[in-house]
Amino acid sequence: MNGYRQPQRNTGEMLKQAFLGNNILSRLILINTIVFLLIKMVGLISYLFAVGQSADNGLSLSIFSQYLALPSSFETFVSRPWTIITYMFLHEDFFHILFNLIILYFGGQLFNEYLGERRLLWTYLSGGIIGGLFFLMAFNIFPAFEQIKGISMALGASASVLAIIVAVATYVPDYTVQLLFIGRTKLKYIALIFVAIDLLSIQSGNPGGHIAHLGGALWGFIYALTLRKGTDLYRFLNLSVLQFKKKRTYSTERQEDKRPFSDDEYNERKARTQENIDEILDKISKSGYSSLTKEEKEILFKTSKKN
Repeated sequence: MNGYRQPQRNTGEMLKQAFLGNNILSRLILINTIVFLLIKMVGLISYLFAVGQSADNGLSLSIFSQYLALPSSFETFVSRPWTIITYMFLHEDFFHILFNLIILYFGGQLFNEYLGERRLLWTYLSGGIIGGLFFLMAFNIFPAFEQIKGISMALGASASVLAIIVAVATYVPDYTVQLLFIGRTKLKYIALIFVAIDLLSIQSGNPGGHIAHLGGALWGFIYALTLRKGTDLYRFLNLSVLQFKKKRTYSTERQEDKRPFSDDEYNERKARTQENIDEILDKISKSGYSSLTKEEKEILFKTSKKN
């Protein structure tokens, strides 16, 4: 599958689109950035007024961040349950947030093209939550973390971002991207490299972070795999299905004379429609969404609204 070519834009336009675009991806990037700036401002004020940083946690987090980061101790987590959400928007290091937001921006654009904005939001949140649960369980199960369990904390969007990357790589594994110094690379290999790095880095200085990343990656894989098989795990989150479910109906009347279709005509018409959709989906799998004609995109759009 070949990657689609976007119109060339200058840096200013890209930054404007990334931070101020009217879409979920821009909102996620903006929230992460605002939280980062707030943390830095609180840290500066603490420094100027000699409040300083607390040394009672392994990451030497600012006092404010300690109430937003995810603690490894179950006892502490129970008293701060909101941290399972807030930690995935929290960064204290500039290069940490820079790397995460760059990957989120480009990976999120690709995710939007194939899976849509609503799924992007739920994948970000679900991947972060699953990654946080992996972090909690690992630090409370494995003896290797017993000495640091009471002082370790998780923060950052990496688990959420990796969930997005792995999900889209699972959904369109043969999509190719142009990488600097490397050349054209299939998306599935990029995702595998990210996962391998985290797996091999657990014994490094940040085991909790890498374990959380793997949890996010696992969720992205499971979600996209089930979606490819026809099951959307986020469907129950759609407000429209919170209402009483209505049985799916199909028109059984001819447009010309309003005479009802016979059973054979109805089944034949339905089969032709499904064959047409299957051909369009196969074309997307081989050549990408951008290869569709205007008519094919319209058919796909109308079918998705019916579903």
